Amino acid sequence: MSNIRAVSAQQSGSGTRVAAAGAAEAHSRARVDVVCLGESMVTFLPSRPGRLADVPSFGRTIGGAESNVACALALAGHDTKWVSRVGADGFGTYLTEAIGAYGVDVTDVVRDPERRTGIYFRTADDRDDATHEVAYYRAGSAASAMSPDAVAREALFAARVLHLSGITAALSADCLALMRELCAAGEGRPLLSFDVNYRPGLWSSPGEGGRVLLELARGADVVFVGEDEAAAAWGVRGGPAAVRDALPEPGVLVVKQGAAGATVFAGDQVHSVPAPLVEVVAPVGAGDAFAAGFLSAMLRGLDVPLRLRHGHLTAAAALTVPGDVAEVPARELADELAALDEEAWGRLRLGPGWTGAGAHVEVRTA
Repeated sequence: MSNIRAVSAQQSGSGTRVAAAGAAEAHSRARVDVVCLGESMVTFLPSRPGRLADVPSFGRTIGGAESNVACALALAGHDTKWVSRVGADGFGTYLTEAIGAYGVDVTDVVRDPERRTGIYFRTADDRDDATHEVAYYRAGSAASAMSPDAVAREALFAARVLHLSGITAALSADCLALMRELCAAGEGRPLLSFDVNYRPGLWSSPGEGGRVLLELARGADVVFVGEDEAAAAWGVRGGPAAVRDALPEPGVLVVKQGAAGATVFAGDQVHSVPAPLVEVVAPVGAGDAFAAGFLSAMLRGLDVPLRLRHGHLTAAAALTVPGDVAEVPARELADELAALDEEAWGRLRLGPGWTGAGAHVEVRTA
């Protein structure tokens, strides 16, 4: 008969800040752990399942790859900053206040009096590709005006890690110029984290998006890419090793493999860690949460396999809620689950509410 171990989700008071290897010395002037640059939009979630044409009302929340990472890292106890542009409108006010409420520094978010804040609507049935709908209203948004001249370098470089994603590069020619400049190695640049985030609909052609994203990824220090993204953007098939062959430059390459798990290439190390079984509510934001969990563990100096496990756990938190940003597991709980032996890790089951204070996770350990 299996033994059942109940792990309580208690809030941890730990506020430890440990830089990634070598980053503390290189960036001793850093004021925050991570700066995230990119667009956030107001996300409208439907009150019930169905076509957008039939949904009577929507609730609003925040949605943006980079701000999602900043929020998750702040919830995990790290000092984070979000840098972007929003409109001088009510939606811009909502975004800055909502993201700031997570503990993220938003003092370098610019309010644009001439451009609007981006918004989008989506259906509730994210797991059904046949009926899922997303309607974006972001063309010409305030964030699309980010450029090399419009973003202060001191706001971006005063960090141990600068986190970017490929979405920003697709917003405008100015945004692409900014991304190219940041992804070029330069004096004083923090450790650069880059999530490929290939979104075919944002590019004029698949070929253009693939070429640009490969170029940018080659200039980063830590890269996150899905196995499916690599196939769609670069035509790379054959598993994580094939992705590494196509992208040998980054010191750390994380290849996400969906429900199967993830593989990381870090120097001479190669580690694969399966994902726990998760009762999925909505997949939106899971990739951002994975990046946040991995970066959090990296900043704390944890071993490479543990970074993958923390990525999976933070992704599981996002997968079990309807919005983009979820309550991350308390550090004490995450550390205990990440330290499970392989058999126990393989038996881990996570469902809605598993990160809440007072909740418990049952781990069958044989």
